[in-house]
Amino acid sequence: MIRLDAATVLLQWATGGLFFLWFTTRKHEMGAGYGWLMRGTFIVLAGGGAAAGFYTEFIPVRDVAAIACAVAALLTLKRKNAQWDLLAPAIGLIGVIAGAVDAAHGAGGITVNLVRVLVGTAFLGAVSDAMLLGHWYLVQPGLPRSILGELVTALRWITPFEIAVMLLPTGMISVLNGSIDDGWGGMLSWFWVACAITTVVLTEVTRAALREKFYSAVMAATGLLYLAILTAFGTDLVARAVLA
Repeated sequence: MIRLDAATVLLQWATGGLFFLWFTTRKHEMGAGYGWLMRGTFIVLAGGGAAAGFYTEFIPVRDVAAIACAVAALLTLKRKNAQWDLLAPAIGLIGVIAGAVDAAHGAGGITVNLVRVLVGTAFLGAVSDAMLLGHWYLVQPGLPRSILGELVTALRWITPFEIAVMLLPTGMISVLNGSIDDGWGGMLSWFWVACAITTVVLTEVTRAALREKFYSAVMAATGLLYLAILTAFGTDLVARAVLA
């Protein structure tokens, strides 16, 4: 049975995105507008997660944490100390854990599901922030490309863990060998494999592009990250939907 909890996914996305906002801005090299843009984006996602939870299946800890995460991000809009940016994702993480524990009736049990959701939070946050940061170079072209490079490197390290946790029993291997029916004759399992491999390849090609000297390399990297965000979401969400 294919099942995906939109409320938990949206809160994951917001929590991971807000954490990597801190990761990107901790050296105080970004303009204030970048923080406003990113916080505004993830406030909407966290709020959407809360709304989805209230509308579908209310989980008190998760959905209240989603609201608190959005409020905390709003309150840090004008603060100059980057450490305050850790408050919102810390609150969001509580809700993410609550959502993971509640959904642990699927394949793998509580521990495996919790690990998958936590790694997925970092994975979705890193790839989303990397793509959005690439666009910010159009607004602030003097930024060192090393900032984007650090975020892509973080994605590079997280991706193997993302793939590995989806293979933990009972995982995507069971879908590939037919032990678990994906409802599409095995098509979704091979789509997941393609997404996982493509995400790895796109991350490596993006790193290679950023080593080029010309400024256009940053724009090339951003284009590649556009594709990576699609394959990354396929890597995470398709597996979780099939294994739920």
